Amino acid sequence: MARSQIWFFAFETLTLALLFASSVFAAAAAADVLVLTEDNFEKEVGQDRGALVEFYAPWCGHCKKLAPEYEKLGASFKKAKSVLIGKLNVSLGENLVKVDCDEHKGVCSKHGVTGYPTIQWFPKGSLEPKKYEGPRTAEALTEFVNNEGGTNVKLATIPSNVVVLTENNFDEVVLDKTKDVLVEFYAPWCGHCKNLAPIYEKVAAAYKFEEDVVIANLDADKYKGAAEKYGVSGYPTLKFFPKGNKAGEDYDGGRDLDDFVSFINEKCGTHRDGKGQLTSKAGVVEVLSDAVKELVAAADDGKKAALSKIEEEVAKLEGSAARYGKIYTKVAKSYAEKGSDYAKKEMERLNRMLEKSISAAKADEFTLKKNILSTFVA
Repeated sequence: MARSQIWFFAFETLTLALLFASSVFAAAAAADVLVLTEDNFEKEVGQDRGALVEFYAPWCGHCKKLAPEYEKLGASFKKAKSVLIGKLNVSLGENLVKVDCDEHKGVCSKHGVTGYPTIQWFPKGSLEPKKYEGPRTAEALTEFVNNEGGTNVKLATIPSNVVVLTENNFDEVVLDKTKDVLVEFYAPWCGHCKNLAPIYEKVAAAYKFEEDVVIANLDADKYKGAAEKYGVSGYPTLKFFPKGNKAGEDYDGGRDLDDFVSFINEKCGTHRDGKGQLTSKAGVVEVLSDAVKELVAAADDGKKAALSKIEEEVAKLEGSAARYGKIYTKVAKSYAEKGSDYAKKEMERLNRMLEKSISAAKADEFTLKKNILSTFVA
């Protein structure tokens, strides 16, 4: 680790805290956040780097509201790392570190933390903190850290996967009969909307590779006409506009990430998890299962007829099922030519590929094929 780095430490959500159980450094790499515990607190803080520490509780509403701002802060300092280390030779870091005070009450008590969130700056070589009393925005925090750490970092803009609606594009996006669209009607001043914002961003990120699924929002305070048209009277109001019902349906489910993911998967026929990764059901077409079983059970002289049946069934498929059907056809031909060991060996090869660092698009491609191959394993 470079001598010129600063570590920024913060808390976010219980989900990120749980990531620490598998690997502190893996969490840092994945979310620009390093999770701090009572055991490693003094190994990281008060050493040869400055540290900004946010003490939080997972149930705290103010902490949840702060979370997206802290994410912006972490992303900003991570991107600036190579420039500031190499050119300015100042203490500047790439990570935020979090401590969960519900689980680590000792370290919180030691540093006088009595409310959440508490943000403290620990200078290089010191465990005597300076409490941050400023606004809880990414802009204000960036200015504070630059002043305390002698750095000159500019706040980065994190791209959003949420489609922003206006009166001009609402009908074009929402009423598109080829898309399933979830819309959040919100108001900028609404506290519940602010709490939902980071979760909604994660939902949009999870489905960014699903061409038929759109996660959108509309400033209903600004565009009152569109909101009134759909009976919106409170914020946030969520409505689902599936391909077959552009009158809209009320979303009455929970507002955690898993709740949204379950809803979208059920309504849209998708198979994603909260991280946007395909599940083991993705690509599997149930109507082809009997034809696949016939091919797997067929003797050598019967494989040609079984393969023809799969091709006939695939020709009847529509939509995403038709796309998956093409993979079925290719796998079936290879299975018929190479024998019963083909599916198992190919799955093992794909598993090795998935363990490597590959693009999200490639991961989807390999996962779909692996899932379909699994139906050919007797």
